[in-house]
Amino acid sequence: MEIVIRQEKPEDYALVYEINELAFGQNSEAKLVEALRKNKDVFIPELSLIALYKGEVMGHILFTKITILTTDGQYKESLALAPMAVLPQMQLKGIGSALIKQGLKKARDLGFTSVIVLGHPAYYTKFGFTSASYYGIRPPFEVPENAFMAIELIDGALKESEGVVYYSKEFENV
Repeated sequence: MEIVIRQEKPEDYALVYEINELAFGQNSEAKLVEALRKNKDVFIPELSLIALYKGEVMGHILFTKITILTTDGQYKESLALAPMAVLPQMQLKGIGSALIKQGLKKARDLGFTSVIVLGHPAYYTKFGFTSASYYGIRPPFEVPENAFMAIELIDGALKESEGVVYYSKEFENV
């Protein structure tokens, strides 16, 4: 199955909204994507990617800037992988994997050094994510420890990053 990954364009916005709504069975994540696009402090156009199969949009992934406030008072920039959505009828066909792999590569190419995700451990560990607690990184809300994960895009990037992740205000509505 040939999957093409490219940067999202404004003409894709309606389809991206629909994909997120269908994938999650609600519109919270779709609204989150719309809100994050408007926040120029965290939105990175090159990291809003869509997956095409036979020329049709089948999936979307978004990486936005977040901050880790370390226990020694330092602010370290990272990325949040959220949300990632694939049309329900196209799930389990490698589209999500292609989006994640290309997104992580693009993030690294743009100079980002780490990514945080809240998701299914069995799925995200396949891409190198590990429990964020390994680095002493905690979420700002209650979630199962093994579902809050991190990956270093550059070896040692999360060294001395013990602290709490802070998401942009747009995430408060999800």
